[in-house]
Amino acid sequence: MTGEFQGFTPETVEFMWGIRFQNERSWFESHKEVYLKELYRPMQELGRQVQLSMVEHFPKEPWNLKVARIYRDARRLHGRGPYKDHLWFTLVRGDDSAADTHPALWFELTPEGWSCGMGFWCAKASVMECHRQEILRDPKPLLKLERALAHQERFQLDGPEYRRPKPCPQAELTAWFNKKSLSVGHEEGLCELLYTPQLADQLVEDFLFLKPYYDYFSALASKLPTNS
Repeated sequence: MTGEFQGFTPETVEFMWGIRFQNERSWFESHKEVYLKELYRPMQELGRQVQLSMVEHFPKEPWNLKVARIYRDARRLHGRGPYKDHLWFTLVRGDDSAADTHPALWFELTPEGWSCGMGFWCAKASVMECHRQEILRDPKPLLKLERALAHQERFQLDGPEYRRPKPCPQAELTAWFNKKSLSVGHEEGLCELLYTPQLADQLVEDFLFLKPYYDYFSALASKLPTNS
């Protein structure tokens, strides 16, 4: 059982810097208890606390929590060490767990800072084509979301774009129309908030703002053929 999130610690950040520069099994094994105490378990506690709050706000929606493992996939090391120097959790609704077709809400901690947001790790091309077709069919729902985004400063649209811009009939949605994959996120450096229980409250507030964006792209994903 996880307890209540009390905040990360300076030792959390120190461990992440350590694993970045000494990314080998012997160093990790000798610091494994630090990893569990200062990074993994607090991340679990934070994720669980945010998950419970989301369930309280949306009791009919089964929000599932996944905390990343620090171990990299041995098939995808590409010359890197066997451990990640950052960690994250995601919340997805129901079985919306395919990262290339369904969006996620996330929080990520790195040695330099943290981020949170809504989006895809790497959206499947069919998802983004469905996204563009939806803009062409009925741009009003996304226009509403874009205008809400434009009237605040905390979150911004991000993601790789096509080299050759695709013409969008709605000028306000041009940036959305030309994304290969996308996210709506907030990023900042290390700050006092990370070391306090109030980080959970901030993430709940952030995820509530992002919920309509999550709903929009979840609905798009549900329109895809099952073999997409």
